[in-house]
Amino acid sequence: MKILNSKNKKFDEILDSLLLKRKNKVQSNKVSVVNIINDVKKNGDKALLKYEKRFNKNRVLVPTSNEIKKALSSLDNKVKKAIDLAFSRIYKFHSLQKFKNISYTDEFKNKLEYKYLPIESVAIYVPGSIVSYPSSVLMNAIPAMVAGVKRIVMINPGYMGKQNPAVLYAAQKCKIKEIYSIGGPSAIAAVTYGTKKILKVNKIVGPGNAFVAAAKKEVFGDVGIESMTAGPSEVTVVCDKYSNPEWVASDLIGQAEHDPLAQCILISKDKRILEKVRIEINNQLKKISRVSIARKSLINNGLLMNINSDKKIVDVINKIAPEHLELNVKNYKNYISKIKNAGSICLGKYAVMAMTDYNVGSNHILPTNGSAKYSSGISVNEFYKRISYINLSKKGIESLGPSVITLANYEGLVGHANSIKKRIRRK
Repeated sequence: MKILNSKNKKFDEILDSLLLKRKNKVQSNKVSVVNIINDVKKNGDKALLKYEKRFNKNRVLVPTSNEIKKALSSLDNKVKKAIDLAFSRIYKFHSLQKFKNISYTDEFKNKLEYKYLPIESVAIYVPGSIVSYPSSVLMNAIPAMVAGVKRIVMINPGYMGKQNPAVLYAAQKCKIKEIYSIGGPSAIAAVTYGTKKILKVNKIVGPGNAFVAAAKKEVFGDVGIESMTAGPSEVTVVCDKYSNPEWVASDLIGQAEHDPLAQCILISKDKRILEKVRIEINNQLKKISRVSIARKSLINNGLLMNINSDKKIVDVINKIAPEHLELNVKNYKNYISKIKNAGSICLGKYAVMAMTDYNVGSNHILPTNGSAKYSSGISVNEFYKRISYINLSKKGIESLGPSVITLANYEGLVGHANSIKKRIRRK
C-alpha cells in the first residue's frame, strides 16, 4: 500500500493524481464494451451466447425450472435461514422509504399534484461467475418490490451453465420469475435492446465490474440506469490510537478481495496505528482464499494516509467521496456533520462495513468512483418515476395568464403567448 503524509507539500496533488489514475482505469474499457454492445444489438441471442461461452463457460441462456428446482434443493438450510433474516430486515427498512404523493390547491383553485408511479420493468444485475452474491439479489430486488415494480428480471452469469443455489433462493424470496444466465456488457446490451429470448426492460440497476459499469453508461438514454457509478468497490477507514489494528486490517482486506480495482484507504493521525495495520494486513492476507485479488487491489489502489488534523481528514474524505466510510475512532461524532460525500457511513468500532453488506437493513449498492458527491445509494426511490398533474381553473388562468404572456413574448415565444390569450380573451 502506498503511504502519504499530509505534511508533504504535494500531498493534495499526489492524492488527486492517484484517484484520477484509478478512475481512468475504471473508465478505460469503453472501446471493447461498445463493440460487444453493437454485436448483441445486431445479432441478438447468437452474439449473447458467443460471449457467454467465451467469458462464463455458459451454453444455456435461460435455466430450466427443473435446473432451478434441483439447485434449490441442494442449498443448506443454514444459508436459507441467513437469507431469510437478511430479506426481512432489508424489506422492513426499505418499506419505510416510500414517497408520499403531493396534492396542492392554490388560492385560485388551481390544483397541482405530484404522483409517484413504479417503473414497469427493471433488470437487476447480480455480479459473479465462479463466486456469486445472493446479498446483491436482495439489495437490488427488495427496493423494486417495495416500489411496486411488476416485472423484475435477474441477470446473473452463473458459471458453466449453472446458477448458484443461494442466488436462486434469494431470487425466489423476491418473487423473481425471469432469470437469465448472462453477465458482462453483453447482458447489459441484451436487456437494453431485447433479443428473441429476452424482452427489453425500462431500467437496469446493480453493481458490476469496470466493464459492466462502462456498458451501463454506454446504453444510458436507451434505457434507464441508477443515478450513480456502481462499482468497483471502495472503503475508506479512519482510525485512531484506540482502534484495534487486527479489526481494521480485516475491514480493508474484506473490501480488497472484491476486485483488483477495489480501493482501500486508511487514514489516521497516529503513525503507529498505520504501521500496526500494515503488518496485520500482511499477516491476514495469507489466510484468505482470494489473496491474489486482494493483494493486487491493495498494491495498486491501497493508500495509508497520515493526516495531522481532523479538518484535513474531513477535507480528504469529502474529496474521495468513498462508497463505504468507516469512522473507527473514539470521537466519530465530531466528524459526522462535516462529512458531505459518502455512500454510507459506519459509526464506531462495531459498525463494520461487512455487516451493512448483508443484514443490517441498509442497502449495499452505493455510489463509487467519486459519484457520492452527487448521488446516493439504491433505495426504493430508484424505482419510481414522477408525474405532475395540473388542473387550472378559469380564475387561475385569467389571474396568472397575463404575467405568462409577458414572459413568453420576452423570450420570443409568441405561440406560447397566443395559446394563453385565446383562453382569457373576453367574449
